[in-house]
Amino acid sequence: MFLGIAMPLSLFSELAEEIHGADLLGFDEALLRRAGQSASPALDQAMLLASDLGYAWGVVPLVVLVFAGLLLAGHIRRATYFGIAVGGSALLNLVAKAVFVRERPSLWLSLAPEHSYSFPSGHAMGAMSLSAAIVLMLWHTRWRWPALVLGLGFTVWVGSSRVYLGVHYPSDILAGWAAALAWVSAVYLVVRPRHGGQRPAPAQAGADDAG
Repeated sequence: MFLGIAMPLSLFSELAEEIHGADLLGFDEALLRRAGQSASPALDQAMLLASDLGYAWGVVPLVVLVFAGLLLAGHIRRATYFGIAVGGSALLNLVAKAVFVRERPSLWLSLAPEHSYSFPSGHAMGAMSLSAAIVLMLWHTRWRWPALVLGLGFTVWVGSSRVYLGVHYPSDILAGWAAALAWVSAVYLVVRPRHGGQRPAPAQAGADDAG
């Protein structure tokens, strides 16, 4: 609860308060300019790919596949958890953007311009909510560490791409990660996807019938 909910919520609240008080945090412009100075053709392609995978080419189809796979496998409670965790995160992002109405950075002409509001980052929230939900569902299996490493790498790659492309402030990314992690963790504690919601193993089912 502390690592998954309290700390992320505290970070998001701190960033949100600063955003209300000033349009630009101290580290935002400095990191943006550093990212812009590191530009190269190879990095351009890598970051454009990460940005695409962070939404239409990656996160969205993967969410649909995981949700459908859980349903087809009979893991109803896990599917319910995954749908609320990831879908709810997307809705929270839309609400937060409408509340904070932060304009996007305009330090240079982006390779992938955006025209919606900036805070918090939808790409950051989507990548974090997808990765965190999968890690939590696999946490009590041998796949937890591979899922954690891959999910963390993907989430950082997507988030950094949005800063590199100049369409988000670093604080947008941090806020997106924090909000998504807190939401996904809170839903996990409520839904508890490890308890029930799936077909029993044949041996267990037979034992239950005998009883």
